Amino acid sequence: MKKSKIALLATAAAAIALILGGCGKSSETSNKTAAEKDDGKLMKVTVYDDLANYQGNAKGWFAKMVKDKFNIEMNIVAPNVAGGGSTLFDTRSAAGNLGDIIITGSGNGRAKKLVKAGLISDMTPYLKGMKYIKQYSGATDALQKVAGQTSGVWGVPSSVSASSPTSASEGTEPTFGPYIRWDYYKKIGYPEINNMDDMVSVLKDMQAEARKENPGKKIYALSLFKDWDGNMMNNAKQPTCFYGYDELGFVLAKANGDDYQDITQTNGQYVKALRFFNKAEQAGLVDPESSTQNYDTMYAKYQEGNVLFSFWPWLGQAAFNTTENKEAGKGFMIAPLKNMKIFSYGNTTNGTQTFIAIGSKAKNKQRLVKFINWLYSPEGVAAAGAQTGGTSGPEGLTWKMKDGEPVLTDFGKKVFLEGGANVPAKWGSGKYTDGVSQLNYPAVAPNDINPETKYSYSYTLWPSVLKATKTALDTDWSDHMGGATTTMDYLKKNKKILVAPGASYVTPEESSEISSLRGQIKTQIVNESWKMVFAKNDSEFDSMLTSMQKTVKGLDYASVLKVDMKNAKDQNKERVAIKKEYANK
Repeated sequence: MKKSKIALLATAAAAIALILGGCGKSSETSNKTAAEKDDGKLMKVTVYDDLANYQGNAKGWFAKMVKDKFNIEMNIVAPNVAGGGSTLFDTRSAAGNLGDIIITGSGNGRAKKLVKAGLISDMTPYLKGMKYIKQYSGATDALQKVAGQTSGVWGVPSSVSASSPTSASEGTEPTFGPYIRWDYYKKIGYPEINNMDDMVSVLKDMQAEARKENPGKKIYALSLFKDWDGNMMNNAKQPTCFYGYDELGFVLAKANGDDYQDITQTNGQYVKALRFFNKAEQAGLVDPESSTQNYDTMYAKYQEGNVLFSFWPWLGQAAFNTTENKEAGKGFMIAPLKNMKIFSYGNTTNGTQTFIAIGSKAKNKQRLVKFINWLYSPEGVAAAGAQTGGTSGPEGLTWKMKDGEPVLTDFGKKVFLEGGANVPAKWGSGKYTDGVSQLNYPAVAPNDINPETKYSYSYTLWPSVLKATKTALDTDWSDHMGGATTTMDYLKKNKKILVAPGASYVTPEESSEISSLRGQIKTQIVNESWKMVFAKNDSEFDSMLTSMQKTVKGLDYASVLKVDMKNAKDQNKERVAIKKEYANK
């Protein structure tokens, strides 16, 4: 590294320490001013967004809605696009201005730091008439406590819900699940799938059948990507969710709180998932481009019908299950994996740790609060969450009311059921999918009931859509899954789902020493995990696993694991508490 670059990083680090250490003005005093008068002029708003997968000026129909309603143009700043990690957050914080609107997480002490450093504003002076924000006062009060404050509305948490925390927050499909190309599964005779070892054998036969039907096409059972790797290899974490686990740092915690696993343990769920991938690789089932491609490249392969297994419904089904394909009996459906117990997120009555806030340097804060309030309104929820498999989109464009119930318009059917369409000029033109909200921010759980229509925000749950989507594929799947009407119907009836009560748990701030160790350790775990997936044989896999375990142990893995294990157990305590709290209501 060049000396000048080292000096620059040192200067930035010093500035970050100064800002986030609390040497800026205390927001307890600087933010409690009277709401300034809005000048009504066009606002070019910078949105710092940890959830966004797009960077630049927002375009398309959603951007047009926002401009027409609020005279706001959004420029999105996205760490996910700018190289990941905390670099963008750190440098913008050091400059004293994260953005006009900020979407980030409150965990690891971040909310407390943002308030203390004066980087976000108290919304209280701007809340007169903001009924949708006020409706979720329980969530804003919870965030206030996390931020270490005794008063003020410092942001609004995401995915708030009015439903029971012990009920699954998903609609007709869970978040996770072993989805397979059902048409090829049918062609090989619907063999039993007792466990993930059986899955390898089934996928091998499916791949052979697919290649026989499509000579010359590069069809693989599995295709992977690295984009979302964090504390572990993201793709390898997914099969652990099929058995009721989810991650917290280097720990896999079971939804019901009865098991906590170190991800490096030899016979743990994470290593079992790596073995599943390696068995598939040894059987020739893994796309050789997996370690070099990104999500978009992989997604295109699903669209082309060149991948046969999906970790999520919103990947395989969204990419391939068009009405045309489904009517021909083709598409992804959940597999009858006998020993699965799929992890499900319960409804979060107080929202998640992700929240939306106003930057302290923003102008016309009143208008920005009006925009945030709209995001939590029925119209805003329907529009902002309108991606395939999500909410319904804008009334009049993708749906309308007919005989007292919501139905898709012809345009909506093309968008949600037939693979897409171009938006009419009056709505902004361009492809519908290109114009969705790039904020990627779910203000309210899409499963919740829209108080204006009395039906779910999610079009997938509408009776009219369930009836319209009953295709040859659905019928065949239902016939072999005990007559189940949807995936969630099948999982619930057969007790193959495990709901983690929807607590708004936030991880406490960890020390700089633990953060530094975590950075070194996760790099080793991720890199070695990818190598294990592509090991030549079981012996090489075992050798790589032993080497990884030894390396991370030498990096004081035990200290970091101790922190994560405590957090995982504290998270479960909050799940138990929210369950009791809701029952007492």
